Amino acid sequence: MRLNLKIRQDLIASVTFDSHMRYVARVEVSLKPGHSDPEGETTRDSLKELNYPVRDVRVSKVYTILLEASSIKEAEEQVEEMCRRLLANPVKDDYRISVEEAR
Repeated sequence: MRLNLKIRQDLIASVTFDSHMRYVARVEVSLKPGHSDPEGETTRDSLKELNYPVRDVRVSKVYTILLEASSIKEAEEQVEEMCRRLLANPVKDDYRISVEEAR
């Protein structure tokens, strides 16, 4: 009988879990204008040495995040909070967020 109870609890947990949709968020974090980008400058110089007509290079980080939420709005809010709390430094970074339903 305990086994049946455990299975039922697992089913209940999976129903709760499945009530959330999966979303994929893409967060691009880049330096605000006016901040030094040594990695971008080095890349620009190297591309010029290879005879590419490059004027400027800016380096960005892209985070791809798979998350669960009850709605796309909730997913966007969670990702916005992630950016504010960890992924981006508001003093030097700008960021762009896109969220879509996972396939």
